[in-house]
Amino acid sequence: MPVYFFWGEDDFQLQQAVHRLRDRALDDAWASFNAEKLDGSAPDAVITALNQAMTPPFGAGRRFIWLADTTLGQRCPEALLTELERTLPTVPDSSVLVMTSHQKPDGRAKFTKLLQKHAEIKEFGTIPPWKTDQIAAQVQALAKEKGLALTPDAAQLLVDAVGNQTRQLHTELEKLSLFWGDRPEPIPPEGVTQLVTISTQSSLQLAAALREGNADRALGLVADLLSRNEPALRIVSTLIGQFRLWLWVKVLAESGERDVSTIAKAAEIGNPKRVYILQKEVASLSLKNLQKTMEHLLDLDASLKRGHDEIAALQTKMVEIAQLFPRSPVGRSHYP
Repeated sequence: MPVYFFWGEDDFQLQQAVHRLRDRALDDAWASFNAEKLDGSAPDAVITALNQAMTPPFGAGRRFIWLADTTLGQRCPEALLTELERTLPTVPDSSVLVMTSHQKPDGRAKFTKLLQKHAEIKEFGTIPPWKTDQIAAQVQALAKEKGLALTPDAAQLLVDAVGNQTRQLHTELEKLSLFWGDRPEPIPPEGVTQLVTISTQSSLQLAAALREGNADRALGLVADLLSRNEPALRIVSTLIGQFRLWLWVKVLAESGERDVSTIAKAAEIGNPKRVYILQKEVASLSLKNLQKTMEHLLDLDASLKRGHDEIAALQTKMVEIAQLFPRSPVGRSHYP
């Protein structure tokens, strides 16, 4: 299929996919004649892209057209839609037309229905940082693509180090590949710690500190995260995701649900084995306080988006949330 629509927040993975298509389509000797990248916000970009797609390539290889950051998935004027309806079904195999956007195309729009008939649509979404099992699977999958094998402990260290940042993950895997060379055995944890900076502080540790009622540790983690330029909204997004997970597990536990698979499905937990850990984590917590925590976090999210001072807003809410939970006597978490 010569027409593609890629969308999603994982800009690095999306661009990697575009570059792979480009490399397959173009002949190196003729690439400068047959490759075109257009700004999707430019007034005539769509028409130019369609005209280019219908033009035979020069010399060997195919013609490659990239319409970047297009807004067609959200708004498509009738005149453009008519031109797209006329052209997309007839784009020749000698061309590759790629349209990219950070936003999901509107499923109700005529343009999206046209894409579904005549294009390959693919999402490149960022894995939520609290879905560590999915991030671990991504680490192993990308390592395998590079011909690397990782022990489970080494993979977990990479999860701790890079989280859901695929660009950084690719960089770290490149370093590990050069370091490990052709050795057939899996890379052990020691191999990772020699080359990769492992952060000892994370937003998930912050969530655990709040759950344990440890305000001092929570404030220290906030200061450390901000000093490492972690965006405040990303910190709050992770906290919302983690506390929403705990809230779901608590609600289901109090409703009498005992089936692990049912709980995992309802709470969108990829690995049902995690349910046992989550149940232990919420066993001593009250449903009411988890609900209040979600109210605090959503209020904090709204405040930050209105431009309130990040440090003051985060510090105030961390103290308020920590005070909802009894101080853990052991002070330990599942995110060491």
